[in-house]
Parts: sequence; structure tokens; C-alpha cells
Amino acid sequence: MTGSTPTSFTADDYRSRMERAARAAADAGLAGLLVAPGPDMVWLTGYAPTAITERLTVLVLTPDRPPVLVVPTLEAPDAAKAPGAGSLTLRDWTDGKDPYAATAALLDATGRFGISDNAWAMHLLGLQQTLPGTSYASLTDALPMLRAVKDTVELNLLAAAGEAADATYEEILKVPFAGRRESDVAGDLADLLRRFGHSQVDFTIVASGPNGANPHHEVGDRVIQRGDMVVLDFGGLKDGYGSDTSRTVHVGEPTDEERRVHDIVREAQEAGFRAVRPGVACQDVDRAARAVVNDAGYGEYFIHRTGHGIGVTTHEPPYMIEGEEQPLVPGMCFSVEPGIYLPGRFGVRIEDIVTVTEDGGRRLNDTRREMAVVD
Repeated sequence: MTGSTPTSFTADDYRSRMERAARAAADAGLAGLLVAPGPDMVWLTGYAPTAITERLTVLVLTPDRPPVLVVPTLEAPDAAKAPGAGSLTLRDWTDGKDPYAATAALLDATGRFGISDNAWAMHLLGLQQTLPGTSYASLTDALPMLRAVKDTVELNLLAAAGEAADATYEEILKVPFAGRRESDVAGDLADLLRRFGHSQVDFTIVASGPNGANPHHEVGDRVIQRGDMVVLDFGGLKDGYGSDTSRTVHVGEPTDEERRVHDIVREAQEAGFRAVRPGVACQDVDRAARAVVNDAGYGEYFIHRTGHGIGVTTHEPPYMIEGEEQPLVPGMCFSVEPGIYLPGRFGVRIEDIVTVTEDGGRRLNDTRREMAVVD
């Protein structure tokens, strides 16, 4: 989903981003970028088509010409109203005409281009058929840091989204859990996110009891019971920028083992956060959090990366995972979310969004990380 277009940016902001993206493409040895509708197009131009269809829409960025947005004629009026439209040329095509020929005229016939990860396969194949001498690379692989470093306005928007998610968590602690379905509590979370300003709810995970051992549990009709550990993971878009936070609560008093596992995850989350500072490799954040879990004897039950980037989507580069040597840079924003998942029994996850500062890191979520006991 593309989400809403942020209203906090000027035409100059979008022009600067397009210029920067074209330069980054050239520096990466690419002839240009082909940007499909989705988060990259929203970030670069402010344009979010009301419907993403089989009709080709693509932003063409090359270092040797101004940006061009190829759009179906019936969508051209909306595209012309985009915040960044003043810095690009619209080239429309009508039904019955060949959109790939219109796009091919803008491209080096033997060039290598970065293309949005979410571009339709039929569109990529159409371009390849029209220009068989071209080749393509995933935009994320070619320019993984394109949207990773946020400016001051973006950081403020992310902080506001984090505050709204925090307010949602504080309120959800007041609702009944025992005797209600997971889907009921998930509905409460969605309603609260919207109450606190989210225009789009991307996920509301409520994983109770043994369901908590599945990190991406699909909310169902299981009735939450006293004695259940419950993993809460929720987020979406507020003013075009993402929130994502996790806390694990307990219905009634927990056992000593449940407290111990929760404390291990809390210590791991703190270790991951403390590892954040400029110049540190992304993988070192993962290593710091994972070391705590490994040392406690639960390493095999920490089954996912420690974090992911966030911005105009709730999941984007950079990723906090072994093998990712990209150094942290001030302005990067990502989650720190270690977890332990005991099959058939329960799970625990604690997640904050963190931004890199000049001398360390700053959390954009600040609700208590100790285990909360709910009714």
C-alpha cells in the first residue's frame, strides 16, 4: 500500500530528492532509475495513484535529462497535482497505444537500470522486450540506502507516529483481555491507532498463549485466557510515516519462568539499543541483542533479525542482521526487536523504533518495557 502523501514537504524537497536519486544511480554505475507506484514514488514525488492497475505508470530518473513521469492519460490530471510535479515532465499514453515504446524513448537502449522492487513483472518484461539490450537491478539491491537517512522533518514525523503508537499501548492496557478473542483486542488496537492520528493501520498482532511462539501470528478467534502471555505488535502510517512497536503483556500473574524469559528479552533489547552509534555496522546491533539471548541459553528460539528500517513504509532498509556491514549514519531509523519463541508455549518480543544520533541512539518509543499485567 502506498499510504497517504505527507503534507510537510515542499516542491523543492521533492526536486532535491529526485536529483539526489539520479546522482546516486550514476554513482552506482546505473543508467537511471525506473520507479513504480509505491513508497519510492511517494517519497520522490509525493504522487500516490488512487489505484495501482495494469496500466504502466513509471518515473524515469536519469542523470542527463529532467525527470519524466509516464502515466496513463486518464490519470494525468491527478499526477499533475502531485507536490513534486513541478520538477518533472508528464508523458501520458492512451489506451491502445504502446506504453513501453513511450518509455523506451527515454532510456539508453543498452543501459542497466535500477527498478522498484514492487514493479509489476509484466511491465519489466514489456520493457525488456522493447529494449532487449537493457538490464535491470532491484532498486533495494542497487541503492539500499536511498531512503534510509531521514531529514529533520521526517524524523519529527516518525517521532509523532511513535508517540501515537505509545499512546495506543497505554490505552490498550486498560481494556479487558481474559475471555475475549484475539480479534477483539486487535480491533481495539486498530481503533486506538486511528484515534491517535493514524490514517493507515498496517498490522495489529495479538498473539496469546502458544500463538505467541509465531512471530507473525495471524489474529484469530482464540479466546485469551488467564495465565496467557500475549505478544502485541502494531503499527501503521501517521501523516505518511510509520510506527511499529511491540510489547508483551501477561493476563494475571506470570510464572517465574515467564518473568525470566521476559527479562532476558528486555536485556537483549537494551543491549541492541546501547550498540547504536554512528559508524557501527548494522550487524553489530543484531550481534549485541543476540548475544544476550544466546548467553541465556535461548539462542535457537530467537528466529528473526533484530530490526528493520522504517519511514514511508513500516519495513524498509536498513536491516539489523548478521552479514549487513552497512555502517550506521545519523538520521537512520529502524526497529530493535529481539524475541524468544517457545513452540507450543509462549513468546516474548519487545520493540522500539530507534534513530541514530551524532553520538548514539534515541528511542522513538518510550512506554515501559517491564512486563505489564493485564486483566
